[in-house]
Amino acid sequence: MPADTARELQFIGKYEIRKRLGEGATSEVYLCHDPFNVRDVAVKVVFADRLTDTEGGKVAHRLFITEASLAGKLVHPYIAQIYDAVVGGTMSYIVMEYVPGGTLERYCDRKALLPIDKTVEIIFKCTRALDFANGLGVTHRDIKPANILLAGETDIKISDFGAALMSSAEQTQVSGIGSPAYMSPQQIKEHPLNHQTDIYSLGVVMYQLLTGELPFQATNNFSMMYQITCVEAPLPSSYRKEIPPAVDNIVRKAMHKELDRRYAAWEEFSQDLGDAFRTQHLAKRTQEVADTEKFNSMRGLSFFDDFSDAELWEVKRISSWENLPAGAVIMRDGEQGDFFCILTSGEVKVTKRTKLLNLLSPGECFGEMAYLSKSSHERSADVAAVCDSQIIRIRIEDLGQASEGCRHRFDRAFMAILVERLSLANLRLTAI
Repeated sequence: MPADTARELQFIGKYEIRKRLGEGATSEVYLCHDPFNVRDVAVKVVFADRLTDTEGGKVAHRLFITEASLAGKLVHPYIAQIYDAVVGGTMSYIVMEYVPGGTLERYCDRKALLPIDKTVEIIFKCTRALDFANGLGVTHRDIKPANILLAGETDIKISDFGAALMSSAEQTQVSGIGSPAYMSPQQIKEHPLNHQTDIYSLGVVMYQLLTGELPFQATNNFSMMYQITCVEAPLPSSYRKEIPPAVDNIVRKAMHKELDRRYAAWEEFSQDLGDAFRTQHLAKRTQEVADTEKFNSMRGLSFFDDFSDAELWEVKRISSWENLPAGAVIMRDGEQGDFFCILTSGEVKVTKRTKLLNLLSPGECFGEMAYLSKSSHERSADVAAVCDSQIIRIRIEDLGQASEGCRHRFDRAFMAILVERLSLANLRLTAI
């Protein structure tokens, strides 16, 4: 089917075309509406007449099949989900999550740079998404600003996994895939690749978001590839003086030419980004807590030990975080409650008619009976902050709309806490 015919179509399969979003060498992307799931989707269409029996056509077909094979697999809050894939005789297409915020490309201009703390937060979320993909044996291999979509102020969605390498598949590494400016030295030299090539590429993206410049300037690809393999890039702070040394060091380590001196694991990269927030005070110290700090706080609490990264991001999405002064009352005896809380820092006391029942430490929850009880949501005690404290507040209604896996993790965590409290109560009774 010629490409012009697609423009005359009102539907691609069951998906109603709303408008054309863009065009590449072998494909077109349309904004469509999915009437069955009542949502807008992006549909990438590849036409058979563009996949001619040339080497370029063969590579394009292979990239399409690679991306299509990931449908329903990369389910993560910071990865653009692939919902469906259809391979046809005249037209094949991939149905993806529609992200209306555009790409990070517009923030790579020196006149439109993001604040440093927002850049660190965005890169942190990229590391968590790519760590998740790596856990499934997927290396993206084409990380660049054009493949990172904005879903909110600092929320992102990584897209375009057509160039991905998958450890579970018998796959020959195709050379020449990727954008030269973001390629790792190993990719340029056509060495065997793993997740560390994505770490390098994300380091380049971070460099560009911080400075508005690529680390290496070149007039042609040959010069670019020579510099990537043989020349040291100037530190980001040489372009932007307010960039702190900790951030310079993160970029330098992510972009190190030698694998044994580059970040070995995504977790290490993530940890350094989180530390940069705390030690350099990049995050604004207000009632609102930065997403990176939320994630790191939850990962350090025993309550969330069994939660996956994706489930923690879901908790972040459905929760509100509050910094409370000493003496602040959180719950009152006899009131109706539609939420429960998890203490992240500080200390809270539970009292009944001024009698102290319990002192809670970080990682403990309270008010959970409003969720667990099917008959009554009435509070049975007062809860107040003993000192400056921070809590995660989650509405019962919002948890009810979370994924089944996330709700299951909460149920198990609640049960473990209830069992521990009953054991302590029995010990106290035995001691009387």
